Amino acid sequence: MASPSPQLSGIHPFETLTPDRVLDALETVGLRGDGRLTALSSYENRVYQVHLEDGSAVVVKFYRPARWSDAQVLEEHAFSLELMAAEIPVVAPLVLEGRSLHHFEGFAFSVSPRRGGRPPELDSPEVLEWIGRFLARIHSVGAARKFLSRPPLDVATFAVEPRTWLLANDKIPLDVQSQWERLSQEAIDMILSFPGLGTAGAGADRDPTRTLRLHGDCHPGNILWTPLDAPSAAGPGPHFVDLDDARTGPAVQDLWMLVSGDRQQRSRQLGALVDGYEQFREFDRRELALIEPLRTLRLVHYSAWLARRFDDPIFPINFPWFGSSDYWKGQVLMLQEQLEAMQEDPLVV
Repeated sequence: MASPSPQLSGIHPFETLTPDRVLDALETVGLRGDGRLTALSSYENRVYQVHLEDGSAVVVKFYRPARWSDAQVLEEHAFSLELMAAEIPVVAPLVLEGRSLHHFEGFAFSVSPRRGGRPPELDSPEVLEWIGRFLARIHSVGAARKFLSRPPLDVATFAVEPRTWLLANDKIPLDVQSQWERLSQEAIDMILSFPGLGTAGAGADRDPTRTLRLHGDCHPGNILWTPLDAPSAAGPGPHFVDLDDARTGPAVQDLWMLVSGDRQQRSRQLGALVDGYEQFREFDRRELALIEPLRTLRLVHYSAWLARRFDDPIFPINFPWFGSSDYWKGQVLMLQEQLEAMQEDPLVV
């Protein structure tokens, strides 16, 4: 008699992903592990470094079931392979037995080469310029065509739908629900007035922002830096990993998560990024006005992302504070701050 599926038995699919199953999956694409397997940091998917019998090592990613369709994953793979073909340092999946996406016992997975590196030193103008140059090259490839299956980064997908889901599923405590509901709607209404992020509002028909295929989640943790004096198959400088959140959106989405600090510090960091960027591609400075709206979209989307993942045992362990009244009161305060920030003059570089 067949065993019940993980979903029917109340077990999260990732709980069934044992080391033996990881190694068995790799064997189906002709790779034999030597038994050494290390789980790498990832909440959305499950990612492992696996040493092979031939002495090499690979990274295998098992995609979260039901998040992306095969077509959407393959669009990400095609984009990363386009970037590699353009000699841009992106870690793309290996094509094994003629395919980059594989399936094993209900899981979709891909295999990539192992790449080392350290976080980039974002206080260095030279490092930021170097990253900016490669982001421009990524965007030049990204602008060549559009994603057909992957959703865009806009108000509908990053705010309206997550907000509706949170309220419909009673994820917000009653003592803060009305405040959060009101402020999140005010934020959405304000964001819709910015060209390039929505389909309605005062700015929708005024010179909309150009959109292109993006990395989508270009925070410092997704850039590995190799110093000039360190040996690496990818060469010195930045190399970009994890295009799992690649979407169509404005170019500034791949810049703003790399800056931090007070207004003066952020302007200086953005200036260095743009200086490097414009060595290869023009940057539309009107997009600087989208930084705070994009930050607000991420704020709403992040709460829904956590709530939707809480059946995965790794989430309650790593985010024990999520869902409490204190958490949502903090979200209310951040929405208030973002409503003010979106009314300020944009950064100047």
